[in-house]
Amino acid sequence: MKTLKITFVFVLILSISVLNGQQKHKIKIEDAPFSTKSGDSIILTKGDGRQVKVSHNGIDVWADQINFFPDQNFIEAYNNVKVNQGDSITLNSKYVEYSAKTQFAVAKKDVVLTNPDSKLTTQILYFDRLKQEAFYNNNGKVVRDSSGTITSKIGRYYLKSAKYQFIKKVVLINPDYTIHTNRLDFFSNTGLSYLFGPSTITTDDSKTYCERGFFDTEKKIGYAVKNSKIYYENRVVEGDSLFFDNNRQFSSASNNIKVTDTINNAVATGHYAEVYKAKDSLILTKRALAITVQEKDSIYLHSDVITVTGKPDNRITRAYYNAKLFKSDLSGKADSIHVSQKTGVTTFLNLERFSSTDRFSKKRKPILWNLDNQMTGDTIQLIANTKTEQLDSLKVYQNAFIISKDTVGTGFNQIIGKKLIGLFENNTLKTVEIIKNAESIFYAYGEENNELLGIDRSLSGKMKIFFNNKTVERLDKIGRPDGAIYPEEEFTEDLQKFKDFSWRENERPKQVEDLFLDDPPLKLPIIKGLVDAIPGEDFFDKELLERIEKAGEDKNGKPQSTKVNKAARSLPKPVLNKRRLNKKMDLSDKIKLKKQFKNTKVSPKKK
Repeated sequence: MKTLKITFVFVLILSISVLNGQQKHKIKIEDAPFSTKSGDSIILTKGDGRQVKVSHNGIDVWADQINFFPDQNFIEAYNNVKVNQGDSITLNSKYVEYSAKTQFAVAKKDVVLTNPDSKLTTQILYFDRLKQEAFYNNNGKVVRDSSGTITSKIGRYYLKSAKYQFIKKVVLINPDYTIHTNRLDFFSNTGLSYLFGPSTITTDDSKTYCERGFFDTEKKIGYAVKNSKIYYENRVVEGDSLFFDNNRQFSSASNNIKVTDTINNAVATGHYAEVYKAKDSLILTKRALAITVQEKDSIYLHSDVITVTGKPDNRITRAYYNAKLFKSDLSGKADSIHVSQKTGVTTFLNLERFSSTDRFSKKRKPILWNLDNQMTGDTIQLIANTKTEQLDSLKVYQNAFIISKDTVGTGFNQIIGKKLIGLFENNTLKTVEIIKNAESIFYAYGEENNELLGIDRSLSGKMKIFFNNKTVERLDKIGRPDGAIYPEEEFTEDLQKFKDFSWRENERPKQVEDLFLDDPPLKLPIIKGLVDAIPGEDFFDKELLERIEKAGEDKNGKPQSTKVNKAARSLPKPVLNKRRLNKKMDLSDKIKLKKQFKNTKVSPKKK
């Protein structure tokens, strides 16, 4: 008897608990000025200046009219609908359907979803309370004051992470910039955005393209990877990874960089670069190479560091430390090479060095090779015609030294002096004038049989050399010449070379690749960047569909029709058609449904 009493009490407690649990999950009518019973529903309407109000597990719904279906635990709300979920979101629309069984809602017509950081507007919005996700698939707009306005074809909002995911025809418009992309993951609480697929960020001063990227809409900084480019007014910057700061008009690039000067027809390459747009400045390192593109013969400039500064019509290029220049008929080498776009002057010079073992110590003069001639001096200048891009003249200051190998024997023609001035014709050196303290060693041959007539070693106030077919054609001595012509057997070793003679043919670049021969091994950083976009999960996924199907089962667990199962009405028609097991469709219906539902990743089942 005692056991029976305990059992009865336990069952009573359990029944009360179940009843309380059921009441807890029922939609509760908080305020209804007027109510009318209509079939299986109760029609609640406003009155006395008060709207109808219902609630369910932390959400409150206000509307001018609410149709409540107690058996289905389902409501239809009409006109001036407002839904609150705590202080996290507020939803306004003209119509809302909500199922307490599935905790799934759909809002229609002039839908506005507001959270503390942003406001979303669309015409149809689906909301899953269990997953805390909202979804639209037929155009929507999000406004965030500091970031701007974002529009897209498809959009998802993840309440827990305050994240939006925009897909298809995504446009973010801000007074300072505009973003176009295929997909944008945007965090409304921080303003951070992640771009996937072909994307552009356009400002008044630049346009950035990438296929994966990040942008902080608050700080206006970001980076771009995968086919990334930044277009400025007169430059295009490309690289494996690009960082940009729109506040400072600054960008940097890493790995496989190419910077194109669209005005001066010049290209710079390397593996690290910094661009300061406001200062018209470029710094390039790691196999830095500047190319002046010409119709017939481009000029290549390489060094440890290359800087380009100044406006396009007054641009200056500086290459320093192990600087080398190459074109088909001219090459050079110096500690530093400066090129002025405005004057057409290219200057080769060496810096003071304290180490005697340095490859560019003071004794290793700047050097220039033209055809078969080697020229050195303390400073060398090449002057080009800025209009024709042809070499005009050559100047060597202090300790000018010209060497050319004797074309027949093993000796070397040599000319030294304090200063050298040379003139070019068609980019070929035609005449050279040695001014002050000129000395020469010249191997003279007969015109008919190339027989060596003797070796002329002499000095004079100045000399003038005439070149033809890459060789010395004539040497004129001016101003009290003095010297002698020696037979070959009397031209002893001590007479064969001037002081500081150095034949440096092994240093001469003969092709573009030779510019990099003595560079240290190149180690590039691994660009991690952003991972590929993870496909967005189906909003109407298996779990949600099973939830709705279960809510529509009768007492025997059998599925009810969609007319009875009102929760299923919250789904788009293609999803309903997908779940209808007995409906047959002809081919045209299938094509129509497939086209209508292509954005939701669920297609009609083939029969």
